[in-house]
Amino acid sequence: MTKQERATRTRQALIRSAAVVFEQHGYAQARLVLISSGAGVSTGALHFHFENKAAVAEAVVAEASHGLRDMSAAIRRRTDTALQALVDTSHALVDRLRGDPVSRAGFRLSCDGERAAAPDLRMEWHHRVRELLDEAAAAGTLADGIAREDAAAATVAVTAGFEVLGRHDADWLSPYRLTGFWQLLLPRLAAATTLPLLDPAGTGAAPPPRAAALAAFTVGEAEEKAAPAAEMSAETT
Repeated sequence: MTKQERATRTRQALIRSAAVVFEQHGYAQARLVLISSGAGVSTGALHFHFENKAAVAEAVVAEASHGLRDMSAAIRRRTDTALQALVDTSHALVDRLRGDPVSRAGFRLSCDGERAAAPDLRMEWHHRVRELLDEAAAAGTLADGIAREDAAAATVAVTAGFEVLGRHDADWLSPYRLTGFWQLLLPRLAAATTLPLLDPAGTGAAPPPRAAALAAFTVGEAEEKAAPAAEMSAETT
């Protein structure tokens, strides 16, 4: 493993560990020693990658943002219509919020008053929803008289609401909850000729989550536990 690969591996492990710590303790109570120990490295190694806790939080939000953009783009390439892409992307987002601590922590850090970190993931999600609705309108797959901004607001409000409610009850992030929402909305949203072609449960077009790659960076591996000081030294050379 090269020095650059080792440094990248350590950084990703720190981001994932930080997401878990921020989720468990909140930003204010999160301690850098918990983040570094969760990644199996020294606090010195953490400071090589991040200046302070704010920088770690920004990295978590940025990672979640990149994942959201990559996921949405990949789904659109795999789906025939913008409306189905919207449904599929919302399902993939809720799946990430259910299973990926980086996505969950990224949304909380960027949107909660405790730590307002750029970018704002809910605003990014709103922008993507509106883009897909505009694309659907241009293709003639939206029903007549649909106010796209109202439809976007409803979609974002529901998915953001599921995220908040899911913090205390994971059932809110179950696939059937979102499927029920689309079963209610799609008959109003889609043109009559388009509606039979749409699946409110999603088509499974979502790619594997970015978090799967992060999970490969095993937290607390023996080589990092055995020589954290040597690791930091190797990264700085």
